Amino acid sequence: MGLPPDADVLGPSGVPYYSQWESPELVPRFLDGSLTAADDPNWATSGAQTPAEYAFWASRVCGLACLRMVLGRRGLPVPPVIRLVEQALAWNAYVRDGDRVEGLIYKPFADWVGHDYGISATVVPDLAIDQVCASASPAAPVIASVHSWIRWPDRTPPQTGGHLVLVTGAAGGVLRLHNPSGLPGASQRDARIPVADFARFFAGRGLIVAG
Repeated sequence: MGLPPDADVLGPSGVPYYSQWESPELVPRFLDGSLTAADDPNWATSGAQTPAEYAFWASRVCGLACLRMVLGRRGLPVPPVIRLVEQALAWNAYVRDGDRVEGLIYKPFADWVGHDYGISATVVPDLAIDQVCASASPAAPVIASVHSWIRWPDRTPPQTGGHLVLVTGAAGGVLRLHNPSGLPGASQRDARIPVADFARFFAGRGLIVAG
């Protein structure tokens, strides 16, 4: 489905963009396997001690990338992502068991960002698309659970959920979002997607960030 003619009413959000990877331009190569995350030339800026530590977390920090965007929009310091991983683990927003990680767990995440950053995030386990459209703005975005294939909006995902994006507005039947695992020039920054297409990826849950 293409964008409707009036989709251009959604201009740039002004929200800073952060990818899950330190080199957003290389995302297609990380996804197709021609590069591993450990090959990212900018891995050290994540705060990781080794490329292996960075590679372990890079595919798992979509929610923390969204948090970095919120912090940047509010003019707050934006910590390296591994520092946020450490905080998330301390608050049980992530729970690691060997090579498995459970997260992002919404309630402890909301408690953490409220306590440490003064960000009010409301957990909505039954989040309607109409509510996403009505709530989302650059100052008060929605962290929404979608399938990661939303980077390819013309595809049919095998399921919903499992990935988090930052929705920053809606108008004319179109949503605007930042996708931490999106494709450069296509579905990373201020990506626009018809609401009907978004619905195919959306798991009906997320967090609403108060302005």
